[in-house]
Amino acid sequence: MADLRPIAAPFVVLGPSGVAVRTRLKDLTPEDEKVLRSVGAHLGSLASKDLKTRCTDGLEHSAGSWAARKRGLTAQSSSRWAGSVTKATHDQWALARRGQAAHVQSLEAGITTIRHRLSLPVGQKGTKRAPGGYRSAHEWFHKARRLHVLEDRLEKVRADRETGRVHVVRGGKRLLGARHHLDEAQLTEARWRERWEAGRWFLQADGESGKRLGNETIRITPEGEVSVKLPAPLSGLANAKHGRYVLAAKARFPHRGQEWADRVEASRAVAYRIHYDTGRGRWYVDASWQIPPTRTVPLEAALADGVIGVDTNADHLAAWRLDTHGNPTGRPRRFPYDLSGNAQHRDAQVRHALTRLLHWAKTCGVKAIAVEDLDFQSEKTREKHGRKRRFRQLISSMPTGRLRARLTSMADATGIAVIAVDPAYTSKWGAQHWQKPMTGPTRRTTRHDAASIAIGRRAQGHPIRRRTAPPRAYQSDVHGHRTIQADRRAPGREGPRPRIPGPRTRSVPPDAASTRATRAPKTVRGVRSDQVRVQDSLLLTD
Repeated sequence: MADLRPIAAPFVVLGPSGVAVRTRLKDLTPEDEKVLRSVGAHLGSLASKDLKTRCTDGLEHSAGSWAARKRGLTAQSSSRWAGSVTKATHDQWALARRGQAAHVQSLEAGITTIRHRLSLPVGQKGTKRAPGGYRSAHEWFHKARRLHVLEDRLEKVRADRETGRVHVVRGGKRLLGARHHLDEAQLTEARWRERWEAGRWFLQADGESGKRLGNETIRITPEGEVSVKLPAPLSGLANAKHGRYVLAAKARFPHRGQEWADRVEASRAVAYRIHYDTGRGRWYVDASWQIPPTRTVPLEAALADGVIGVDTNADHLAAWRLDTHGNPTGRPRRFPYDLSGNAQHRDAQVRHALTRLLHWAKTCGVKAIAVEDLDFQSEKTREKHGRKRRFRQLISSMPTGRLRARLTSMADATGIAVIAVDPAYTSKWGAQHWQKPMTGPTRRTTRHDAASIAIGRRAQGHPIRRRTAPPRAYQSDVHGHRTIQADRRAPGREGPRPRIPGPRTRSVPPDAASTRATRAPKTVRGVRSDQVRVQDSLLLTD
């Protein structure tokens, strides 16, 4: 037990701090699409230039240079468009810096692992805490070469980070690389060009509280009328007053529509983003706004009616309901999902599985769901797991971050609390203590089902280990079931046997007729010999 790492205490996850809804812009005329493409391309070129300027400044950036960039963009668009472009530029640069820091950490971890394994003799076995040497001299040689490659990469990335230099591609690095591998990407040059241009358009505007309908740049009325403030060079395309263009399509938000309408009527800030899906040939608009985080309930109140432990896996969620004493009740439930395909399909699969989980939780009357606080960002390096390619692919395919964010947002709307627990040893100890006892003639308990019990018990503060069962003769007697899992204050809990009053004696007790071993034999053959000693159990004494 001394080698085990400390277990962090469970906590209630904070609710979402923002809302984003999407709807399709139907019935757009060819003129509408032409205007949207022109505005997106013009603002996209300005965003690309502004990002280049921001990356050139590096760490020398200041409020004065930000104001100068905004003034330069205002003359070519408008003041509010310039503010949206510069804010998006800063967010993209900050994201690149965070990714750069994570890349440095990954390279340092890989270099440390390789150096350790190269220092060991070839073929030496590792331990649970540290890997061993490489299997062969051939592998040792190639890893020595890879060490030099990683050290060179680390030196370059550190130099870029010290100078504030980042590498950003508007439109996506993957899509840029697909230009040189069109056959593998199953794209034609024209098709790729369409996706590339659409990915570099800029049609998003931040909201402003106190302004009309919460946004002066992209405005949507409660009736669904969408209008866009045109940049100065494109003001000739306006079909409404004050240089605005009104689309023929009407926007309706089926999800959270009333909440959005109330916010718009109160002129509170709402941010909008218009984008084009080249695969489907459709236009969409996203509306997003900030909300105050939901006040979390105390952990004891969330666990008042029990908890549902959920084990996250690559293809399904394993869940089991636990009562207030940590006992699994009913049958385990599994909510499968398929993470193959594109991002939209994967996201839909995760949402469908979580919807079924939350509906089941409401049916059970449980107010809390326990999940593992997983983060595989530092576990995906090939240097850590070596030849275990299938395992690296497995943990890379698990949507831990997205699933946690989705579950938190969806559970907040249903009034169910999400409890995050430390994931250490849940699968191992759950299988060790719960898989076999919970398996019956008509129920096959998997390792993942047992892990869900361990997760739920850890959220409740109970140890994962089951109590040691007493002898079979004492599991069901006049004092009740001896292996009950209950609080010390609960009536009927396992405790010391009550003392039976009476004199100390080794004579036959009154109920000895139920056990033949304690009765005197009635036949000569059954009489015990004097040379045989029979050790009876000692009775309680005063």
